[in-house]
Amino acid sequence: VIVAAKASVKSKYRIEAAIYGNTLEPGMRRLGGIEAGGTKFVCAVGTGPGDLVRTVLPTGRPEETVGQAIEWFRAQGELEAVGIASFGPVEIDPASPQWGYITSSPKPGWRDFDFAGAVQAALGVPVAFDTDVNAALRAEARWGAARDVLSCIYLTVGTGIGGGAFACGQMLNGVSHPEMGHIRVPHDRAADPFEGCCPFHGNCLEGLASGPAIAARWGMRGEALPDDHPAWALEAEYLAHGLASLSCILSPDRILLGGGVMQRRHLFPRIRTRVCELLAGYVRMPGILPPALGPDAGILGAISLAKR
Repeated sequence: VIVAAKASVKSKYRIEAAIYGNTLEPGMRRLGGIEAGGTKFVCAVGTGPGDLVRTVLPTGRPEETVGQAIEWFRAQGELEAVGIASFGPVEIDPASPQWGYITSSPKPGWRDFDFAGAVQAALGVPVAFDTDVNAALRAEARWGAARDVLSCIYLTVGTGIGGGAFACGQMLNGVSHPEMGHIRVPHDRAADPFEGCCPFHGNCLEGLASGPAIAARWGMRGEALPDDHPAWALEAEYLAHGLASLSCILSPDRILLGGGVMQRRHLFPRIRTRVCELLAGYVRMPGILPPALGPDAGILGAISLAKR
């Protein structure tokens, strides 16, 4: 029993190291992090949750926004490395000549932008690069709600819908990173005639359940809708179908739901109930929780990337 327990602890340490990298060496200078979202950039320096200094910039054109971020970092003093947690799609294959690029983004000006290259050239330090959701999951695995599990999905529901996952200590990436927001979910047009707002797929999960989809369908942003508005029953239905499919494919211990839309905490019990109904007892239902790090998961994920 003692030998097995020690092996389990060692395995846990190996898994954590694989997910988020090694800890800082003694005397290492501060690290920089960029959480690049569709509406805002969060820039920070520090080493973890206890010492972050940050600023928030609106996401405009890439040259302007990245230029402002560079100026801010220069004013903070010398850095050891910078981690970038970016909205996507992005190229994360280090063997690709487009590593560090934002690729087919519909956001004006950002398509085929060499994000990591621009930061590295300006600051002259090593740059680590990943999706915002992969990075947030790394932070939750190090400091938050995924520390005690061997498999987890992080899904953010906001300006878009994106997801990352790890299993047995390995982040799940293939020819590209996962695009969990672009899976198909049942769309009953009699109950919901909205055609969806994804410029690529129309009524995929992101096209039906993202923040912009809520605003386009109901004529106002989700923040203005009361908790008893019919928008939320529809939102829970779409997200539950997405989570049920992901549960069957990836069999996660836990699913973390972050992003601006999920600040409406009354969605969690609705989603859990519906996922349970959809799985129908065939497979074990994962825990469905908010991220422990809250809105800091993304920027802490960028700092965790810089630690690597």
